[in-house]
Amino acid sequence: MKQAIKNLLPTNRFARNVSILAGGTAAAQVITVLATPLLTRLYNPEDFGVLSVYASLLTIIAVIASLRYQLAIPIAENDEDAANVVALSLLVVIGMTILTTVFVGFFRHPIVDILNCPSLATYLWLLPVGLLLVGTYQVFQYWAIRSKAFSAIARTKLAQALSMVGVQLGGHTFGPLALLVAQVFGQMAGITSLCVLAVRKRWDAFKKVRTAGIVIAMVRYKRFPLYSTWGAIFNTAGSQLPPLLFAVLFNVSSAGFYLLAHRVLAIPVRFIGGSVAEVFFSSAVDAHRQGQLKQLVADIHEKLAHFIMPPLVIIVLAGPDLFSLIFGAEWRLAGEFSRWIAIYIYFQFVTSPLSQLFSVLEKQLQGTLFQALLLIAQAGGLFVGAL
Repeated sequence: MKQAIKNLLPTNRFARNVSILAGGTAAAQVITVLATPLLTRLYNPEDFGVLSVYASLLTIIAVIASLRYQLAIPIAENDEDAANVVALSLLVVIGMTILTTVFVGFFRHPIVDILNCPSLATYLWLLPVGLLLVGTYQVFQYWAIRSKAFSAIARTKLAQALSMVGVQLGGHTFGPLALLVAQVFGQMAGITSLCVLAVRKRWDAFKKVRTAGIVIAMVRYKRFPLYSTWGAIFNTAGSQLPPLLFAVLFNVSSAGFYLLAHRVLAIPVRFIGGSVAEVFFSSAVDAHRQGQLKQLVADIHEKLAHFIMPPLVIIVLAGPDLFSLIFGAEWRLAGEFSRWIAIYIYFQFVTSPLSQLFSVLEKQLQGTLFQALLLIAQAGGLFVGAL
């Protein structure tokens, strides 16, 4: 059966790697999608709103968990340099986790008051825990990308989905706590396997890690924390801003409606776009060296645009009715949200994988300015809409 599956995969190396990653991500998304109609009947919009606010906070701070040093792992010239970058990234993750723990300890109540989500105060201690797990996973994920171990990454995506859905369904009597703990458990899955993969196959490189090597890596790739970090914050803040602002400007339930609509519509972004981005980052480095990057970018952009248009047109035409039918009448407003989110998802889908170009070309300053403009436009649109 394993050989039969291999025979079904495309022969083109790039397409084959995307298929492997997309297959694992697709299986994970199928599990999530199948569970969602059950979850919307076990949890109410306010519970989903608490999850939305927590997940947005975690996603924003997770972007700087290692100050973007993990992006240097695939582009390091040799495995010894890459291993030093891994060590550096993990040290930064630990430091950021400690800082987040202190911050949450002192400012927990002001944070939830600003976000208009008082029920989150009891669970905010999960934020540094989630940050540690997400940051560690990201580091070893990029080592796997360097090693082109895409099947291993695909398996972790599946494990994450199974863990998260299992906790959400099994612990529904605990209310929003189960949703948040499930988010943490989902991030935990896969870390061990990717870590073992890195250490077992390239232990000769990791045992040569020294303090001097870490310092050299910190200086060599300083552009990532200096420029790429800010660009990533702007980019992530733009995507995570809506649920936070819905909670602040309206109420937590509206953030829950947004979460469901965005979760469903963003499936292609996570399923195809995320897989393309990871494989593109690996292939773009080689294509850039060979002078073939321009053609690679054009081909990927065209294929993504043709893929995403038909399903989003259906959502624009029949979103409210579809959401009422699948998730229950209580969630019809999420279908109204989906009509407008579909337009945003289209542009995100066709451009987000290609945003890796800023890292490939080491144009982090330009990437930061680009993301800053996007954040200003998104925030401005939301505030005008609220008024």
